[in-house]
Amino acid sequence: MTEKQRIKLEEEKIRVAGMRRFELEAAGDLAAGGLICGIDEAGRGPLAGPVAAGAVILPADHDLLYLNDSKKLSPKKRDMLYDQIREEALAWKVVMVPPERIDEINILQATYEAMRLAVEGLGLKPAVLVNDAVTIPGISIPQVPVVKGDAKCISIAAASILAKVTRDRYMEDLDRQYPQYGFAKHKGYGTKQHTEALAAYGPCPAHRRTFITHFI
Repeated sequence: MTEKQRIKLEEEKIRVAGMRRFELEAAGDLAAGGLICGIDEAGRGPLAGPVAAGAVILPADHDLLYLNDSKKLSPKKRDMLYDQIREEALAWKVVMVPPERIDEINILQATYEAMRLAVEGLGLKPAVLVNDAVTIPGISIPQVPVVKGDAKCISIAAASILAKVTRDRYMEDLDRQYPQYGFAKHKGYGTKQHTEALAAYGPCPAHRRTFITHFI
């Protein structure tokens, strides 16, 4: 390891330790020595595909580095961390709510539903949830919403990565069923390529009908 690499590694350790410390301070007395669960979502904005929510409980002594808001990481780094998080987490769960449910109850309620189901599927009951900017209705566990939490709290960052990688892989699979839309490239977001394909081919079952009224 070169001196430059060693310095960068030490800086990363300090950054991650700061995220862990911030999360503990945010949870405060609600954690009371218990488990902290991070919650985040992926896919609220796209015109197609599910919305995904991740819930992650990390061990207090984990040494995972490079955790951050999933959007700030390269696909290669996200894939690497996806495997590491699943291996090292005390518990984790990702739930996806499909387009037809999004159309039925709206995207915000569908996101909350995915988050509730992810928490219920953990197999462990955390003392507190730290969420990326939201308070989830219908959950009795104490919650702490943190604005831009995926860049500040270690567990939210982990949940962000699991949710995004899970959803991205699903959209890549969907691309093989409906290659005309380019889902593997834009993951369902409203890019020029996507909206032009919508105009040319009309919607497929993966589209959110309430999201595409301006494009068909």
